[in-house]
Amino acid sequence: MTVTIVGAQLGDEGKGGIVDVFGESADVVARYQGGDNAGHTVVHGGETYKLSLVPSGAVRGKIGVLGNGCVVNPHTLFEELDGLHEQGLDPDVRVAERAHVIMPYHRILDNLEEDVRSDDDLKVGTTGRGIGPTYEDKVGRRGVRIGDLLDPAVLRDRLEYVIPQKRALIEDVYGIDLASVDLEFDGFSAEDALDVDAVYDRYVEYGERLRDEDMTVVAGEFLTSRIDDGEQVMLEGAQGTLLDIDHGNFPYVTSSNPTAGYAATGSGLGVTTIGDGEVVGVVKGYLSRVGTGPMPTELGPSDGGHGVDAGDEAAATGDDPSAEDLASYIREEGGEYGTVTGRPRRVGWLDLPMVRHAARASGFTGFAVNHVDVLAGLDEVKVGESYDLDGETIETIPSTTERWAQCEPNFQTFDGWPEVDWAAVAEEGYEALPENARTYLEYVAEEVDTDLYAVGLGPERDHTVVLDHPFE
Repeated sequence: MTVTIVGAQLGDEGKGGIVDVFGESADVVARYQGGDNAGHTVVHGGETYKLSLVPSGAVRGKIGVLGNGCVVNPHTLFEELDGLHEQGLDPDVRVAERAHVIMPYHRILDNLEEDVRSDDDLKVGTTGRGIGPTYEDKVGRRGVRIGDLLDPAVLRDRLEYVIPQKRALIEDVYGIDLASVDLEFDGFSAEDALDVDAVYDRYVEYGERLRDEDMTVVAGEFLTSRIDDGEQVMLEGAQGTLLDIDHGNFPYVTSSNPTAGYAATGSGLGVTTIGDGEVVGVVKGYLSRVGTGPMPTELGPSDGGHGVDAGDEAAATGDDPSAEDLASYIREEGGEYGTVTGRPRRVGWLDLPMVRHAARASGFTGFAVNHVDVLAGLDEVKVGESYDLDGETIETIPSTTERWAQCEPNFQTFDGWPEVDWAAVAEEGYEALPENARTYLEYVAEEVDTDLYAVGLGPERDHTVVLDHPFE
């Protein structure tokens, strides 16, 4: 059986924590897209594990697989694995031989391309991790795959073909002198990142480590054999539905498909295998995002990373809180800063048209709501239940970003709930939640027309109330 975990918003929904909770019953946890631009934070036993590439199931000692739909930076992978070893874990991570490799020139290009755009050009606000350029090379059939690292002759052929193209792009098209570029990533200067010998020598070493530690697999065959043996497989998406390159608010999207349909393509499992399993959407009790793009229920602009002071907190819970005060309060209470980038996230009320869109695009069989505790203490909690657009009320998002930006949200307002001992509530169960919080959750479940599987009340594993377990 498979369970697929999908972000239902703009990323940062707490998918890693839900994977950790439900992953107790899984034997294998596989990621099916994205790269080390996707941050997961898992807290257990007072220890915090920050994962950007390794599947979240590693904290539970599950086999982790990076599927062929992922883009893999070997430097990040080994750095993260070594860090987990230092924290006392012994992760078993396999990497699909068909997964594409983030090369140092991808990171250089990712950062240079944002800089060379004019003020009138689109600035998506990438993480600078080389994700987009790697997926571009995959589609352009000039990428390097994990399997290529295992064959030095093939690797050199690939590099001798692609690196001169990248150098010409930077020097001849962008008009940039590489010697003047003051960037360094993964131990490569800009010059070394565009040097065939320097890149070859390092990536041959990565290939040797992958081989020596028996880390590479044909993902579809590996996962299918596990399922055939009666094991349970969890498929973990990165980012969120509105960042999906097909179903998100293009062009402010990632370069892959976080939605459940790609769980088959990005893992090598058949669509009937995925369809016979469960698909669980993950929602945060409010909304946040890093980067540019429409956000109809946004409360206020990012405060640049400054936390709220006592005056801000009083304003956020007072009689007439400003949108900026509420945003700052929620951002600080929820720790709304990017796991990978550290950027302060934009904050807004829960957007139901967005969640309805996500539920339809992935076919949720259930969903989880995280960070309900963060909203405690507010006098009112709002939910964007629909939009007004051109004099009509609509209940899902328009197909274009420009039309979405024109939407005016309609809000449903709920009485707030008090701050309580959330660990005690989680231990006691759903009925121990404050009544107003339950009213809010049940309204959301009814509007999305999907069963509520879990409620997250804090960062620890045992702070999640499970109403329905997808593996049981």
